[in-house]
Amino acid sequence: MTTPRKGPEDWIAAAFKALADGGADAVRVEPLARALGVTKGSFYWHFTDRNALLDAALDTWERAGTEGIIERVDASVADPRARLLLLWELTSGEPGLGAELAIRDWARRDSSVADRVRRIDARRLDYVRDLLAALSPSSHDLEGRAMLLYALLIGNFFIVAQPAGMDRAEVLDRAVTFVLDAARV
Repeated sequence: MTTPRKGPEDWIAAAFKALADGGADAVRVEPLARALGVTKGSFYWHFTDRNALLDAALDTWERAGTEGIIERVDASVADPRARLLLLWELTSGEPGLGAELAIRDWARRDSSVADRVRRIDARRLDYVRDLLAALSPSSHDLEGRAMLLYALLIGNFFIVAQPAGMDRAEVLDRAVTFVLDAARV
């Protein structure tokens, strides 16, 4: 019986799982090879070293978690409010959350990762700002609303408390609506 070949995308997916489960230090070639049911040689067929895999994982995170989402939102509808609501829907769920949080934690200890996260945050914030500006181009508080909405998108995962007497998802949806409605004022 032969073991199916694993491509670079399999290694990257395994790296994301390890990253989400244990942080950047958990992304190690031998445990990933065992998890994938292949030898370390398979790894070196696709990557020169562990850092190359980590860079590829960061590239994938940027493409899927930023550019891919922006492309989906841009291809959806013309209405900026509907786009912002879709952006919230696409980014407020659990898929990818563990890796997102692990990458942000990793950035606290690695200046090159911190530079990358800073650049990606700037790209994401620019996009949110552009959508809000399309909703209300003359708004005097555009920067504040953009920062608030982006903080909700990223930061809501750090708050684990349950709102008193309300469903957490409902409270978050109300917070987003509050920011969007403020754009029309």
